[in-house]
Amino acid sequence: MIEILKPTELAQARRTGGLVADILQELKNRSLVGTNLLDIDRWTEAMIAEAGARSCYVDYAPSFGSGPFGHYICTAVNDAVLHGMPHDYTLADGDLLTLDLAVSLGGVAADAAISFIVGDARPTDGAESVAMIEATERALTAGIAAAGPGARLGDISHAIGSVLTAAGYPINTEFGGHGIGSTMHQDPHIVNTGRPGRGYRLRPGLLLALEPWVMADTDELVTDADGWTLRSATGCRTAHSEHTIAITHDGAEILTLPRAAVR
Repeated sequence: MIEILKPTELAQARRTGGLVADILQELKNRSLVGTNLLDIDRWTEAMIAEAGARSCYVDYAPSFGSGPFGHYICTAVNDAVLHGMPHDYTLADGDLLTLDLAVSLGGVAADAAISFIVGDARPTDGAESVAMIEATERALTAGIAAAGPGARLGDISHAIGSVLTAAGYPINTEFGGHGIGSTMHQDPHIVNTGRPGRGYRLRPGLLLALEPWVMADTDELVTDADGWTLRSATGCRTAHSEHTIAITHDGAEILTLPRAAVR
């Protein structure tokens, strides 16, 4: 089922999206060389509780995971790209860290992800890692620009895929963006490549989480022993960017911007 939000629910979605963005920005500021991934998870738990929100991850147990996720944020380092389960790992200088967070507040969920280099990027691979992160960010911007009332899902997928392909990255179509609303993962599924003019026609009130992600030299994933963390099959680095957007009569509104940025 594809959920269409009412105007009052859209107002709540803006509040939820702002909370997600603010938490991610605070976590980015705290994620320094020497930070443990389990500390990031504990900080996230505390900030969600302080806001009176609810984690979308702790009890989440979809078919592609191994039991309830049991943590408050996804922390993916270097060759990990999706569903990174926090564990006892201390961040090192030059690590590529992705933080992916979804929470529900007032009955509406929002989902976003950011990738960044911890500390000072090493000259040997720093430029390549930054270029990969920037490619996912450009693809996300292109996907958002393609979204609007009357556009189709294929327009978004084509816009995202065109940027990623032009940057030279293989594209995995198993995981991608998704609908979101009263729950975190909803129809429709949004692959990160596609043909324009195809698929579901977008309507005002629809919320979508767009999430371009890539692996440097492969489109094949492998699953960690934890049953959740997905890594590149070749051990190459990865990057992932995500925003939740709302389709409005005027176009696409980004909901997961830090609240200081939209004042």
